[in-house]
Amino acid sequence: MYRRLLLLGLAAVWFAAGCARTVLRPAATPPAPTGATSAQGSRRQVTILYVADLHAQLRAHPELFWRDGEERIEMAGGFARVAAAIERIRSERGGDVLVLDAGDTLQGSGEAALTEGAALIAPLNALGLQGAVPGNWEVAYGPGVLRERARQLNYPLFAANLRDAASGERLFSPYLLREVAGVRIAVVGFTDPDVPRRQPPGYSEGLRYDGPEALPALVREVREQERADVVLLMTHVGLSKAVALADQVPGVDAHLSADTHERTYVPIERGGSWVVEPGAFGSFLGRLDLWVEGGKVVERKWELLELTAARFPERPEVVRLVDAALAPLGPRLSKEVGHTGVTLARYAVVENPLDNMLADAIRAAGGTEIGLSNGFRFGTPLLPGPVREADLWNFFPVVNPVKTGKLTGKQLRDFWEQELENVFARDAEKRFGGWLPRPSGMTLRFRANAPKGQRLLSAEVNGEPLDEARVYTVAACEREGDTPDMLCRIPGATETRTLEVDAHEAVRRYLATRPELNGGLQGRAVGEDLPPVLRTQQLP
Repeated sequence: MYRRLLLLGLAAVWFAAGCARTVLRPAATPPAPTGATSAQGSRRQVTILYVADLHAQLRAHPELFWRDGEERIEMAGGFARVAAAIERIRSERGGDVLVLDAGDTLQGSGEAALTEGAALIAPLNALGLQGAVPGNWEVAYGPGVLRERARQLNYPLFAANLRDAASGERLFSPYLLREVAGVRIAVVGFTDPDVPRRQPPGYSEGLRYDGPEALPALVREVREQERADVVLLMTHVGLSKAVALADQVPGVDAHLSADTHERTYVPIERGGSWVVEPGAFGSFLGRLDLWVEGGKVVERKWELLELTAARFPERPEVVRLVDAALAPLGPRLSKEVGHTGVTLARYAVVENPLDNMLADAIRAAGGTEIGLSNGFRFGTPLLPGPVREADLWNFFPVVNPVKTGKLTGKQLRDFWEQELENVFARDAEKRFGGWLPRPSGMTLRFRANAPKGQRLLSAEVNGEPLDEARVYTVAACEREGDTPDMLCRIPGATETRTLEVDAHEAVRRYLATRPELNGGLQGRAVGEDLPPVLRTQQLP
């Protein structure tokens, strides 16, 4: 288990207890359009609930919570518990609730991957969702499957910037319009425009992703033409980019963010709007209460609810749907493949025990000097005990073959400088992908707040300083659609070879030969200006 840590000023800002409430001055909210609106003349309360980055975690699971330097693991999440929380709040509010999903829902587990998301449809349709933005992983099974799953859901997907590449037509509506408690609510959707570069290129072939240029006009359209009293922006681009986007898209009452799994206990105020993000894996539910008077928001309150077993029961009917969906896959996913004597968790931007093990497994499978595991965010904690096939899918929801090749020390240095820029760029628009990749056989020290290209302070390969002129053997991943010389986003590799071993088999073999795993940090990547464990990319 991670050691306890007080994240200095970060904790006070991002992980503070309780909820936030603000009464707005008139100037803080854009004026209502000319003409009568549904909420004119009376003060009305509406509640918006939203989840994000469920990553197909159908069942309850151990979850790591941290606050004020204290850590605890509790059972949490699962679709049946999410449904129970939604139903409880809907009942308390007399139905005056809008329930949304901000994406990365159909991918992230074995049951999702082995059925291309089909196993999730019945449980998703039981949650009471009223609309969803597709996330960057929704294309994991290709555009055709995404369209089919969208038809099977009993609520609409919406996104302003996702189009068919050939026709230029939008796949889904750019926004959602709903009336709740006599209040007209518009939610403009926007998904990650970096998908074609960020995911394996083959996933999104035939799709086009636009930038945010159309968002201000859409906000004006729903405010003025659709006469919306409340305008929300729901994006799947990550919290840092969402905060930056708030400056580019005025007239939004609240910005509902997703993608980076950030836990926003205290909303970020930007340009009169709030930016929030509700964690991941169904372990959290974001609740935004708005009071509307005279066609505009006059008061607002945000709360991030922890969906623990101690606080929320499970809805029995949804439990039955989940059991039915998983029954055909039970024998395969419950098969034991190894054992861990330590807790393996992934919740760290720079280094974590789970990814250390995965990088070691990839390196061992490739027989190389260096192994690299991607900086994935998904995967809930694995407690000491058996490691099962289902756990492998949670670690690696996309099974890529192991690919080996040769890179010079200069290429490796350039790679790390670029990845550090992707994670820690001061300009949020330049941030890209997930957390820092995880090395095996290699260590690095850096400064996160240094300028681009000057962050890497030192690097070693198996205890020796990195030699820019030397050629090193590296094992990483093969991504669908990459060119032969691409080694998991590193271009120009030579003598590349795709192995018959995939990432799952690499871990199976590794666990078979390693009865003991290390549950602590090993200093493989150290940010000298960062806390020992960094939970957020939202640096002060």
